[in-house]
Amino acid sequence: MSSKTPAPPAEAPGLSPATSTLKGSLGGLAQALGGRAVDKVAEKAGGLTQRLTDYAEGRPSPAAAAAGKGAEEMVDNGSPLRAGLAGAATGIKQAFTGVKESASGVTDKVTDKVKEALGGGGGGRGGGDFKFNNIVEAIDVGAPVDVVYDAWTEYDRWPDFMKKVEHAELDPDEGKVSFKGQVFWSHRQWDATIVDQVPGRRVVWDSTGPKGYLNGVVTFHPLGEELTRIVLAVEYHPIGFMEKTANIWRAVNRRLRLELKHFVRYVMTDVVLDPGDLEGYRAEIQDADVVRTHDEVLEEEESAQAEDQDSEEDQDSEPYDDESEEEEVPQEAPSRAR
Repeated sequence: MSSKTPAPPAEAPGLSPATSTLKGSLGGLAQALGGRAVDKVAEKAGGLTQRLTDYAEGRPSPAAAAAGKGAEEMVDNGSPLRAGLAGAATGIKQAFTGVKESASGVTDKVTDKVKEALGGGGGGRGGGDFKFNNIVEAIDVGAPVDVVYDAWTEYDRWPDFMKKVEHAELDPDEGKVSFKGQVFWSHRQWDATIVDQVPGRRVVWDSTGPKGYLNGVVTFHPLGEELTRIVLAVEYHPIGFMEKTANIWRAVNRRLRLELKHFVRYVMTDVVLDPGDLEGYRAEIQDADVVRTHDEVLEEEESAQAEDQDSEEDQDSEPYDDESEEEEVPQEAPSRAR
């Protein structure tokens, strides 16, 4: 048997460097064995590969350490068989190291994407990480602005036309609303505090809830005597695995959009038929404090309407002289006697 180590074959086209190295090493091992059965060597190489992989990852076992020491002694003795085994082990180690690095990179990318989708930070656009779902919707309603505002602030009636709102109760003295809704087969509760409200124009609120909450603002813009635009901007903060998972598919966005359409249908099919039945919640609120109560605002509005009506009646009752002034007919001057 020659003492020279056989040269590794050239890399085959289309193979990675790690695979080419492994193939060449196994070829040298087959030549060194001199006809031994390849299947038997492959079985032993499997156990050696696992031990060497543990050694490369920093978990050397006593057997792996002994194997590594033995491989070094084989190389030092210069035996072709021992050199072939050492080359095969090196190729296997390099191949598994490359696979491990590639898998680690893919795992990091997937983890970042999942964290970003679940609102846990990680690569937010626009220079910051947003841990809430931003929802903005606008829709037009064919009704006067005061009617639309009163219908919106009749919170007790929301369960009548909104599909997923089961209960809503307003505390007019504190400016707070308690809600109960359905999410899939579960039920959720949250409390909303009105922090700013201008009757007929806007409502700003903050809310709290154990499984998520919504903060936002809704504004009312008159586009005509019988047309109003609603603009809704909401921050949805999911809490819990189910809420964060549903937020990946923007389930709350679709639900708010659908409930807003239910509100438009309710106003244009029910409210406009009897708008006098609405009272709404027209308190003025600043910094979560009720500055003017609902009754006080109603009294002031009724007083202002009465003054405007009286002013119009006074203008209508002013006397108007329709008689034309009589024209003075000039009398002829008496003629002088000649």
